[in-house]
Amino acid sequence: MTTTNMFKYLIKVKPLGLMYGSSGGFLSPENLVGRSRTKFPPDAATLSGLILSAKCYFNQKKDTSANEEFKKNLYVAGPFWVEEGFPKTLYIPMPWTKIIGEEKKDRDEWIIKDNKWYRNKDKREENQEIKPYYNWLKINDWNRSVKNIVVNKSMAKNPWEFVPMLHPKMKDDERHGIEKDGLFLENAVQMPEDVSLIYLSTYSLETGWYKFGGENHIVEINSIEISKEDSIIKLLNQPIEKSFALITSAVWGSNRLSFRAPQNLDFPKIKLMLTDKAIPYRYLTKGHLSRGRYAVPAGSVYVLEEPLDKSWWEWPEEWFPNEGISLKRIGSGLCLPLDIKGVA
Repeated sequence: MTTTNMFKYLIKVKPLGLMYGSSGGFLSPENLVGRSRTKFPPDAATLSGLILSAKCYFNQKKDTSANEEFKKNLYVAGPFWVEEGFPKTLYIPMPWTKIIGEEKKDRDEWIIKDNKWYRNKDKREENQEIKPYYNWLKINDWNRSVKNIVVNKSMAKNPWEFVPMLHPKMKDDERHGIEKDGLFLENAVQMPEDVSLIYLSTYSLETGWYKFGGENHIVEINSIEISKEDSIIKLLNQPIEKSFALITSAVWGSNRLSFRAPQNLDFPKIKLMLTDKAIPYRYLTKGHLSRGRYAVPAGSVYVLEEPLDKSWWEWPEEWFPNEGISLKRIGSGLCLPLDIKGVA
């Protein structure tokens, strides 16, 4: 088992005020309260860019060999979140095998029988789309049953809320709003005071206030060191056999085609999947937007024909798209082994 470039820090991001759930432009006079194309929290690529800026471009070492080595070894993944006072108890996306609603009748678990997915409660094959009420899970209870998760109260829904906000549209040549149609409506995100976003990183950032994201929101950032003895790292180091779930979204394939899994011949064939519809994926690199892609959403579950016997850290770079940078470096497809009843 290799731990090369293993994550060494939790980067805690605490918003100071409202943040935005998208880049804007998604509302119309006919749809003033809609949230189409809403995107929150920011992807790991956002934090990766901030770390690169802070470490390389503002430290008088631009284009040095030290900077190149730093870029080579920077890995970032997320987003996750934590509650105040529990910095290492991450909430990560709930795997789709676990169905947890508010009522007891709305709780169940997917199992495998005769090479098909079945609901565990009545052993009947179910094909309808299911939207669980809770979509986040404490990492400590990752492989526990739905019953135990509920008893431990380890599940959660999104802790943030979307609120509409009016913005002035500024003139091109001065800091004043335009006289006609000078306001537009955008969705802002309000975070509870006791909740912070969390990202995994191989490098730390100095404690302080930073501009974060395309809208240059002000956030407070702290770096929390983690060691190979922490439960987070032990779980990330566990080899994946035949079943796993994504805890970040995953982009596979070439820079023109998106797929549900790596297309390399040495990646085992997929036997079964539980997933939702693909989500748009794009990031900014070197001042340019990457090609628009589709990603498999976090929480998606894979069952393979053959054992993989490798943790995500041991997956070769060739399995990940390389579009300016390898998408492995921004945490694409970060996953954990998942226990599923019926996997042989």
